[in-house]
Amino acid sequence: MDHPEQLFAIGYAACFESALAAVARRRRQEAGDVVIDSKVMLLPTADRAFKLAVALAVTLPSIDDPDAAAEIVRAAHQVCPYSNATRGNIDVSLTANGLEVEHDTEPASS
Repeated sequence: MDHPEQLFAIGYAACFESALAAVARRRRQEAGDVVIDSKVMLLPTADRAFKLAVALAVTLPSIDDPDAAAEIVRAAHQVCPYSNATRGNIDVSLTANGLEVEHDTEPASS
């Protein structure tokens, strides 16, 4: 591991997986063997600084219904501590079983 953003990506994925499991349990659904491919990017800003962006590609093999998979990912994004800590500060894109998940984000305060 050479870059701190790689550690952030691993931590975010592990935390998100726990959030998915908690959401699935609450809904009495089986999340199964979840796979999360997490990427953290450093993006340049207009003032020559950098900001983070995250992409979480979630695969839920035990959930065939695309709407159900998206809903679990959306709900996990609301309870995940990493998501809550970064909401409004970084861009997070989510996919569930290969399909983009629409989610609410709070705008960054200026």
